[in-house]
Amino acid sequence: MSISNFFNSYIGMYIAQSICHALIAAIIVDRSIQAWKINNPLIKQRFRYIVIISPILSFPVYQTINSGRGSVYFRLEALFDINRWLSLELWGKFPLSLLFIIILFITTLISFLQEIIPILRHTIESKESTSEGETPDDNSIVSKALESLPVEKPDIFIIDDNDFILFSTTGKNTAIFLSTGLVKMLNIEQIQAALAHEIAHITRSRQPLILMLFLLRISMFFNPIVLVEFRKIVQEDEQICDNIAVTLTGKPYALIETLKKLYYTHEDIAPVQITKPSKIGAALEEYSHNMLIKNRIMQLEQGLAHEKDGGWFKFIVTFIVITIINYFIV
Repeated sequence: MSISNFFNSYIGMYIAQSICHALIAAIIVDRSIQAWKINNPLIKQRFRYIVIISPILSFPVYQTINSGRGSVYFRLEALFDINRWLSLELWGKFPLSLLFIIILFITTLISFLQEIIPILRHTIESKESTSEGETPDDNSIVSKALESLPVEKPDIFIIDDNDFILFSTTGKNTAIFLSTGLVKMLNIEQIQAALAHEIAHITRSRQPLILMLFLLRISMFFNPIVLVEFRKIVQEDEQICDNIAVTLTGKPYALIETLKKLYYTHEDIAPVQITKPSKIGAALEEYSHNMLIKNRIMQLEQGLAHEKDGGWFKFIVTFIVITIINYFIV
């Protein structure tokens, strides 16, 4: 089967249109968030769900409504015909459809290397850590920090390691793991803030919508727009858990100091200076990571974002606009 024939098949049209629909949805969602000045990460995250979910369902739903949507007549009246662009050749030799397939391959590779495989590795390491960690005694600083949190108490394990380690596991056997090096570095209020943040992750992981969203994200492993948007959702999820932690502890500055101690590589965030080509990736990753932490700290310093309403009217309007426009994207 040639490349052109592939993109004229049902699977080919589904892949091509799902990427276009995700791109349109992402642009409209970002403009909507900016225009309506939505600051609450929980509401922003809800808007971004459209970018994850709509590309999965849009093509089959549109085809059910109008089976002739892929016809030449409909394409002539459409707002955008991706097949017309994919049939073009760069410099008269290099087909644009081949470049499109290369992008799909790269996105798929990134999805597996940076998302699916790390999750599997984290699951395996979590099980191993349970046997290595020790439960803190009742008089330890960790137990005292956990005691005052008004929530169901998860299992806590202390790992004998001088590195700064903090993570939580989800599923049936939820637990929080801290290293001895981390416990020595933080005071009781900062440990409490760190535990509250991880408890927030555990609580949110139990929500069926979160699990469903992840499974839907996996089904769009080839879609670069969904890849970028899902990472924005993950970043906003960190802000949501920060807000929950502050609500539980009532001490935002304890969490701010914890973030600074745990994640800042440098005291100040300076422009990236590249000395060797081999260090470009690591330097950019470090700079990007520090900028994300800086943004979380700024959000905490500004206080919890309270919208006047849940933003449902704005959400519905945005969803309708995306649905109508994408109907004419084939």
